[in-house]
Amino acid sequence: MATYPVLEGKNAVLFERLLENAKKEPAQLIPYQTSLSYDPKRDTDSTTTKMGNVPTASNIETDLEVEFLNAISKAADDIYDSLYFNKKIEVWKVHLDRVRSDGKVYAEYMRGIVSEDSNDNDADDHSTRDATFTIDGVAKRGWTDLPADIKEEIDYVFRDLAKIADGGEESGEAFKDDDRGIGANEKEEATNSAN
Repeated sequence: MATYPVLEGKNAVLFERLLENAKKEPAQLIPYQTSLSYDPKRDTDSTTTKMGNVPTASNIETDLEVEFLNAISKAADDIYDSLYFNKKIEVWKVHLDRVRSDGKVYAEYMRGIVSEDSNDNDADDHSTRDATFTIDGVAKRGWTDLPADIKEEIDYVFRDLAKIADGGEESGEAFKDDDRGIGANEKEEATNSAN
């Protein structure tokens, strides 16, 4: 019996960038996302004829909605700019748990504008935002790299004990599956037997 890996909702995240900044900066992760809703749809109709129904279909319409904790970030400000000034925005819906053998992750790329951005500010809770994007045309599906700084933004990576200025960020080595059960003596024996 075939098994099909299930994609987890927590691993679908949204990145954004104002289209005008495409040559100046990388895409930004919208921080502290709590929900992401993606709704492409096509209205259909049919005409009844003596030979049966003949269907007709309209163009694809896509609504994309992201809820997040309001934080001081470039991404949060870009969403305001798209809404207030009618600026085109690029968005990537990335599935972190759909990874190709070369390490690239599955993504859907879209362009559009922010059509709504509601903000709740209750006295006993964090400030939250709920932004809706109206997308032009049809999303483009593909595979993208996740640069190291973006991986760290999503989930911090292993870091060495040294100060960052002394190369601590680059000098550490993350634990690998091959390291299971290995201690100082096992490492030395493996190195000696290889020589």
